[in-house]
Amino acid sequence: MMARVAGRNRWIAVPVGILCAAVVGALVWLAAPMIPVSVTWVGDTLRDASARQAASLDSDDGEVRRALADGGVDCRAAYPDSLWSELTWRGGSLLDQSTDAPPTGADALVDAIAPDVVVTCAWTSDAGTITTSFARVGDDAAGLADAALRGQGFACARTDDALRCDRGSAAGASGASEHHILRDGMWIVTAADGGYPEEFDARLEKHIWGW
Repeated sequence: MMARVAGRNRWIAVPVGILCAAVVGALVWLAAPMIPVSVTWVGDTLRDASARQAASLDSDDGEVRRALADGGVDCRAAYPDSLWSELTWRGGSLLDQSTDAPPTGADALVDAIAPDVVVTCAWTSDAGTITTSFARVGDDAAGLADAALRGQGFACARTDDALRCDRGSAAGASGASEHHILRDGMWIVTAADGGYPEEFDARLEKHIWGW
């Protein structure tokens, strides 16, 4: 037989237990409408933190540009972390790193500019191919490229600090395309055939120049 605990009154304990359970139930009922709000708040907080971390990782405040100018960059350093992960995780992804000439059909332009290629990164995957060349060029390269690429059907936009030219499928779409960025003595050429990541060129430019 179980021994009774000294000083315990069953007639008091039972009503008190019921009262406590009722209070807990009432508190749960009152808090229920706030559960979705709390979940949303936690989710937004985590997403904001992730976005800030990605922005921090994808921008080196010109460090990559300086390294490119010195010729000391490989493919891993040339891409922001988010873009590197996206390209790496594509099915069947393979990377060939070299110092091959920029992947453009404008052979005459390559001869005229005579780029000093730092690194060329050729990605092959189930989604297609993407090849990007990072090269150092002279001060007159943007002017030469502007005239030559427009003459070959590229859509070009020139600002005070950069020339950007594109032809073919838009970013984020499938199909053959070619993209050029000339800025601060650097020439970035990307040729793609297949799936082309959204904002590919803008993400590269932000990573290299920091903004």
